[in-house]
Amino acid sequence: MDAVRVALLREVLAGTEWLSATRRFAGTLRSSVVPHGGGLLLVGTEEYEPWHLAAHLTDEAAWSGQPELDPTLVRHRVRDGDPAHLAVGLGRLEAAGRGETLLVVAPERPDAGLLERVHDARRAGATVLSLDGGDAEVRGLAHEALTVAAADAAHGVDLDTVQHLVSAAAGENSLPAQRGKRRFRDRLSRLADQLTAPPPSRW
Repeated sequence: MDAVRVALLREVLAGTEWLSATRRFAGTLRSSVVPHGGGLLLVGTEEYEPWHLAAHLTDEAAWSGQPELDPTLVRHRVRDGDPAHLAVGLGRLEAAGRGETLLVVAPERPDAGLLERVHDARRAGATVLSLDGGDAEVRGLAHEALTVAAADAAHGVDLDTVQHLVSAAAGENSLPAQRGKRRFRDRLSRLADQLTAPPPSRW
């Protein structure tokens, strides 16, 4: 989703809890991933694969200069010939541990196998976050959860909308610092050019 559509979403949702809630969750995601650098694992349910969120987080990682936000999409079904970024299966969760962050996107209750793997990853030291539809067990496994209930759809808020807002907010806090660094590098480059340039010719 481009910046214009995100801005329109935020305008529509101004005055609701969603802007602060999504920014708070994005801040938790960023503070979980960036300092540890252990990697971000993203997994959905067997019926719902959050590939759209994966793509947006990849974009935000590149744009904000925070490569740690670039997720590994963990899939329930991997087929022969899938490209590398789409060929990571559920077995990856069994290796998750301290320093890693696992973001679970679950509109409905996941199957028992996924819940068990998430529980094991948490017990091994991974930080677990969830964007969910309100399932009590998913929320119970998460260190931080953001729930989008069915009733929220009546107000124009669904899980896809919330994912867009979270991914857009995830890279935002770093932008002033990144811009400052770029301005400093630009000034330094101009100064170096001036110092190494040949003297001006006489009039």
